[in-house]
Amino acid sequence: MSIGFMVSGRIGKPVAEVFDAVVNPAKLSGYFTTLGGASAPLVAGTTVTWWGQVPVEVDEVEAEKRIVLRWDGSGPEVKPPYQTRIEMNFEPLDDGGTFVTIAESGWREDDAGRKASYGNCEGWSQMLSCMKAYVEYGINLREGFYPSEMRGELPTSSERK
Repeated sequence: MSIGFMVSGRIGKPVAEVFDAVVNPAKLSGYFTTLGGASAPLVAGTTVTWWGQVPVEVDEVEAEKRIVLRWDGSGPEVKPPYQTRIEMNFEPLDDGGTFVTIAESGWREDDAGRKASYGNCEGWSQMLSCMKAYVEYGINLREGFYPSEMRGELPTSSERK
C-alpha cells in the first residue's frame, strides 16, 4: 500500500476552458508553473518540463475529461528514486462550471513519503485555487505568494520561505 490524497474544487467555467488551462503551457505558466513555465502542451506519451526543471511524464490525456501524469515523488535524498502518479478529472456541472479532482498517489509509507505527500497536497490545493482565480478572473494568485519564488527559487515542501 502507498500514501495518496485527493483534492477537488469547482471552477466556474466550461470544461473545455478549464481543461485547456491545464494542457496549454502558456495558460498553465500563467498561474501554476510561473517560475520557469511549462515547456510544452500535455500530450500522451511525452515528457514536459515544469518550472524549467521538473520532468513530468504524460501518460494519458482524454480531452476535456482526464489527464494522468507521473513525476519524481522521492526527492533527491531518497534512494532508490521512485515516481508518483497524478490523475486529474474534469466533470461538467449542470450550472456550466467544472468540478476538478486531482489525486496523487504512490509515496512510500515512511517519514519522507508522508512529508512529501503533505507538501504536494498543499501544492495541488493551491494550484486549484490559483486556477480558479486565473480562469474565472484573469488573476495570478501565485505571483508573490512564495518569498522563495520572488528570489527566483522554487518552494519545496521543506522550505516555503
